[in-house]
Amino acid sequence: MRWIEARVDSAQGRLLSHVRHCDSFLCRLRGLMLRRHLGDDEGLLLVGQRESRWDAAIHMLFVLFPIAAVWLNAEGYVVDIQLARPFRPLYVPQAPARDVLEGPPTLLDQVRVGDRLRFSEVEDG
Repeated sequence: MRWIEARVDSAQGRLLSHVRHCDSFLCRLRGLMLRRHLGDDEGLLLVGQRESRWDAAIHMLFVLFPIAAVWLNAEGYVVDIQLARPFRPLYVPQAPARDVLEGPPTLLDQVRVGDRLRFSEVEDG
């Protein structure tokens, strides 16, 4: 399993220390479905193929808890953020995005549209 950490290009520093890098179709499709919880320092980065509103849309079917959804363009800039609630069928970003960072709802207090996020590898353990 490949883990990365998320940082904001600002004085805030690290946002999440355990982010699962998810770039396969099946990993993106499954997302956080049927998980019982998400840790305060955990997230999932859904890596897309191209920037698009519809290709970056997420569903919350069989996701049992609310999450922060942070949409990023190809350069890593935040283009939209939303609180995604359990069992909602569809969330579409306001602007074209390539990637989606899913994390705990507290992430919404740390990230703003226009922020640039960077991800770096972390050692397993």
